[in-house]
Amino acid sequence: MSPVKALKPIILSGKEVLPLVEGGKGISVSNGESSGAWAASGGVGTFSGVNADSFDKKGQLIPIIYHGKTRRERHEELIRFAVQGAIHQARVAYETAGSQGRIHMNVLWEMGACETILHAVLEGAKGLVHGVTCGAGMPYKIAEISARYGIYYYPIVSSARAFRALWKRAYHKFPEWLGAVVYEDPWRAGGHNGLSNSENPDYPEDPYPRVLALRQQMAEYGLSHIPIIMAGGVWCLQEWDNWLDNPELGPIAFQFGTRPLLTQESPISDEWKRRILTLKEGDIVLNRFSPTGFYSSAVKNDFLNELIERSNRQVAYTMNPVGEHTSEFKAGARGRLVYLAPHDYEHATNWVAQGYTEALRTPGSTLIFVTPEKANQILTDQINCMGCLSACNFSNWQEEEPYSTGHKADPRSYCIQKTLQEIAHGGDVNHQLMFAGHNAFRFAQDPFYANGFIPTVRQLVARLETGQ
Repeated sequence: MSPVKALKPIILSGKEVLPLVEGGKGISVSNGESSGAWAASGGVGTFSGVNADSFDKKGQLIPIIYHGKTRRERHEELIRFAVQGAIHQARVAYETAGSQGRIHMNVLWEMGACETILHAVLEGAKGLVHGVTCGAGMPYKIAEISARYGIYYYPIVSSARAFRALWKRAYHKFPEWLGAVVYEDPWRAGGHNGLSNSENPDYPEDPYPRVLALRQQMAEYGLSHIPIIMAGGVWCLQEWDNWLDNPELGPIAFQFGTRPLLTQESPISDEWKRRILTLKEGDIVLNRFSPTGFYSSAVKNDFLNELIERSNRQVAYTMNPVGEHTSEFKAGARGRLVYLAPHDYEHATNWVAQGYTEALRTPGSTLIFVTPEKANQILTDQINCMGCLSACNFSNWQEEEPYSTGHKADPRSYCIQKTLQEIAHGGDVNHQLMFAGHNAFRFAQDPFYANGFIPTVRQLVARLETGQ
């Protein structure tokens, strides 16, 4: 069944395209091949500029191996890898698109050295990239950077209030380069989510009034003609028919992040693709284990289950007897004395008896209990930090001097660079972080994917044009 209203072209990054945008997914999941194919089909393809893969002259993948002895040295290596990879993917995307559609690059504002990487990539890929999509934080400078290179910017927000802050502080100076505003649903989108402290993660809100509020805010600034791109929870357009040609909302495009995972051009492993086809409703979980501090949505697998269990084996402690914290307990390799509440002492001794003998301190004055093997892995990953984030809860890295957040590293989290590199390059999908939007379970229900069918990007775009 097609949408009642015909799908009309829209102007994005200075060109008329289908209002169908590929969502950027980091660490080599949205690459030049997939985004170029999307653009070649008439839409907007988006490759990720977050630690993208690069290849040598023989076409062999250049492995990302760090040799620096310090975090700062490894951070400089990471920047070089990131710039080299993003320029390579921009070139592949541009050549694959063949002058059709538009090519955008997606970056995370809170990724390590975002500004440095952006400048280097846009300088090295002049004429290949038409727009930059940026979220995960408040990207105030993305307008100025994009304008400098004569390309459009696409901020990702989850509320009208967030856009208001961006506009008033910076974007009003560069209105001519604002290509669109991406509204990303903070409950339904995959990857990192923009939930604020005032929003309940357990009660998703209807996106329509939130996007309407964004449009009304944009109208106050004379931006009624600027498109809004709806992202997060979009599976097929027949479910969004009342958004098309809606005078209240104005020009609207739709971003698809999850469905492009399952295409022939998608670079994810065959194992990952097969796993996606088996997902059931409820298999994608909104959680707050990410070292960014943001909520994120990921498939509930052994990787996520271990984090949940690790966090559940947690008790509060004090350094001196205070209130109900009267039970003595020796924590850590040095056996330093701390004090637990009696009921927590009982839990702790039971966990130790089960083999979770290592008590690791968290920044929240709690202890978590893990096996010696897990404790060694956590410590090793923290030591091997390469500064992939501007600030990391897991390792306490910070990209500005003194290169430390000043807080205790949090063992309840994980090295996000390590696990996303692993799953993107053939790692066991059950033991690595698998980001996904909350509609991913629909692959198993949609007849388009019956019998394990995996479409090309062109076939998927053609399907989306029908509304299904």
